[in-house]
Amino acid sequence: MRSAVIVFPGSNCDRDMAVALERASGVKAQMVWHKDASLPDGLDVVTIPGGFSFGDYLRCGAIAARSPIMRSVIEFANKGGHVLGVCNGFQILIEAGLLPGALMRNSGLKFVCKDAEIKVKTANSPFTNAYTKDETLTYPIAHHDGNYVADAALVERLRGDDRIAFTYTDNPNGSTDNIAGILSENRRVLGMMPHPERLNDPELGGTDGNKMFLSLSEALVSA
Repeated sequence: MRSAVIVFPGSNCDRDMAVALERASGVKAQMVWHKDASLPDGLDVVTIPGGFSFGDYLRCGAIAARSPIMRSVIEFANKGGHVLGVCNGFQILIEAGLLPGALMRNSGLKFVCKDAEIKVKTANSPFTNAYTKDETLTYPIAHHDGNYVADAALVERLRGDDRIAFTYTDNPNGSTDNIAGILSENRRVLGMMPHPERLNDPELGGTDGNKMFLSLSEALVSA
């Protein structure tokens, strides 16, 4: 699996993401600076890591979504490429128009940093096919603007299309319908607030996250 990690000013999970990708695939991830005009050739997956791109000024992910590299990421996704955005990466994907809805301030108006219990709501995607539906996982969360907001029509569409990837069991941020992660219409773009890359080694306290990267690697190898 040939992968890339997009790095913005303020990214702080880029190296965690690169380690998780290499651990699962055996291939070193390529680090791509946000000012680059194009992605490396031959990629299977592009990842957008967590952090606070551009200091979260203006609106979380809004400035990063307009960085030069994002034109290539959007083109890559529109051609059927696989894209994973975690935390700030999810915010950027929404701001770039690759996923619907909005991410607002947490309902408690406080930064939330803890291990969260989440449920897998679909195993029908390259990112989740190693899990089983309704399997319970532990992923860390660390965000101030992770409250996923969607109107009733969008929630109904996401449910009907089986595009809700993960939900929280305790809804730490007030997200509509407990949503923690969603898929694009072609199921090849995943945005999620919890951090699988931070829990993929026993020395980090668990391996629930590693299964996602193995799922993606195996899906792309067999594609």
